[in-house]
Amino acid sequence: QVQLVESGGGLVQPGESLRLSCAASGRTFPYTGIGWFRQAPGKERDFVAAISRVGGNTYYADSVKGRFTISRDNAKNTVYLQMNSLKPEDTAVYYCAVGRIWATSPLQYEHWGQGTQVTVSS
Repeated sequence: QVQLVESGGGLVQPGESLRLSCAASGRTFPYTGIGWFRQAPGKERDFVAAISRVGGNTYYADSVKGRFTISRDNAKNTVYLQMNSLKPEDTAVYYCAVGRIWATSPLQYEHWGQGTQVTVSS
């Protein structure tokens, strides 16, 4: 099975930036969709962004459009989430996930990383 490891989270002030990475290993062959989700304490896991492995098609949640950019480096089996102009409401644990097709619903993803904490606070 595929293993996913997120990194790059941390504590930043509003308006600053972070770049998250998700490194995949193991049996990645069947998977074509990569998504980023986030979950704040006591809330559901929300979609952030998704990208297709082959075509590089992207989709973003309205809350992050214009601020976040998802990208991938297939040679490194790594997907990135560049987060600019961070807001306190972006505070959450960020998870990456893979599936056989890229989508916005967490139900469409089959394997998940353990998450990385992003805290935006002054």
